[in-house]
Amino acid sequence: MSDHKGLILDEVRKYHQEQQNGQGFVPGVTEIWPSGAVLDENDRAALVEAALDLRIAAGPGSRKFESAFARKLRRRKAHLTNSGSSANLLAVSALTSHLLGDSALRPGDEVITVAAGFPTTVNPILQNGLVPVFVDVALGTYNATAEAVARAIGPKTRAIILAHALGNPFEVAEIAQLATDHGLFLIEDNCDAVGATYDGRLTGSFGDLSTVSFYPAHHLTMGEGGCVLTSNLALARIVESLRDWGRDCWCEPGETNRCLKRFDFQMGTLPPGYDHKYIFSHVGYNLKSTDLQAVLGLSQLARLDEFCAARRRNWRRLRDALDGTPHLLLPEPTPGSDPSWFGFVITVDADAPFNRAELVDFLENRRIGTRRLFAGNLTRQPAYAGRSYRVVGDLTNSDIIAEHTFWVGVYPGLTDEMLDYVVASVKEFVRERG
Repeated sequence: MSDHKGLILDEVRKYHQEQQNGQGFVPGVTEIWPSGAVLDENDRAALVEAALDLRIAAGPGSRKFESAFARKLRRRKAHLTNSGSSANLLAVSALTSHLLGDSALRPGDEVITVAAGFPTTVNPILQNGLVPVFVDVALGTYNATAEAVARAIGPKTRAIILAHALGNPFEVAEIAQLATDHGLFLIEDNCDAVGATYDGRLTGSFGDLSTVSFYPAHHLTMGEGGCVLTSNLALARIVESLRDWGRDCWCEPGETNRCLKRFDFQMGTLPPGYDHKYIFSHVGYNLKSTDLQAVLGLSQLARLDEFCAARRRNWRRLRDALDGTPHLLLPEPTPGSDPSWFGFVITVDADAPFNRAELVDFLENRRIGTRRLFAGNLTRQPAYAGRSYRVVGDLTNSDIIAEHTFWVGVYPGLTDEMLDYVVASVKEFVRERG
């Protein structure tokens, strides 16, 4: 590092420290966010250093992050994308690749998922001409059970894609075994659950593919960004092709003739020797991220264990303090799991002397941020009217979630004082209305 750059980065760290000298928490005035990024001086310096080096596209920083993140999540390959939603699109699209032969998913094939989730877990199913099969979730864990998934498997079922709800693992070992027994692909949407374990094993390491988001709300942030992970090298190659314009070449941008036969290929009806850098084997996208994002991710990755511990600690503080509060269903970890919580979810009893909207309004007026459990019930959303899907069983709990459920934050930026104010506010409201 040059002396000039070192001086600039020293000043960046000083600047960061100056920006942190704000006022303390003021109940009812200071916003208590349900989620957010926790950024330190190293994060700011990493971004500035990459900017000074004009690392504006995917490059060495991206490859370094991919390697480190794959090791952390115990997968062989990781591919950075521009968002978690794009990661889901790539994961599902990869299963339709002609390179999978008879195993490839084809239009009309069915994919099991849940109705009480985030749209971009489900949208890639529809975007690939596949048919979502919706199952309900259990209240408390807010995940589908292995039993519900088993009941949904039919003659057209080819895959399962489920998210670990708000950081709480679904019964992923049992569902992975179901997938194996029935010859199905399993995709884990691990966007809300990085660092969670089930039966002592990291979520995101059970499925054929798993996905992660680096949006500021999540466990690590790059501002925007996502990742597809797998230990199946054939699937990894397909994901890379789809992400990188659909090209067949595996050279990185700026790299030339890594395979030593760049002009020796003949594919399709192209002329023999057509430049492999411009041979396209998939109808792909450009969903890459940049080194600016990747270096921030690397800086954040060093704090992942710290972040996960804070999320668990904050969730436990809320859970213990609110235990026994009447008219509220509090969350429960899936048996056998150690969640890496994304939020603290609350369902108001249908027969309570108040409703969810009234409680949420009370909290929001106290500057306590709340969020819905995403789409509530996707089949009731306008985007899915007239779409082809199948429902197995009823969606009673998804409807309850749509009507009665919300969540508050547990992210590492929240202090004990903030969490205690959330607890006191909820209890005050219930006491006054109860």
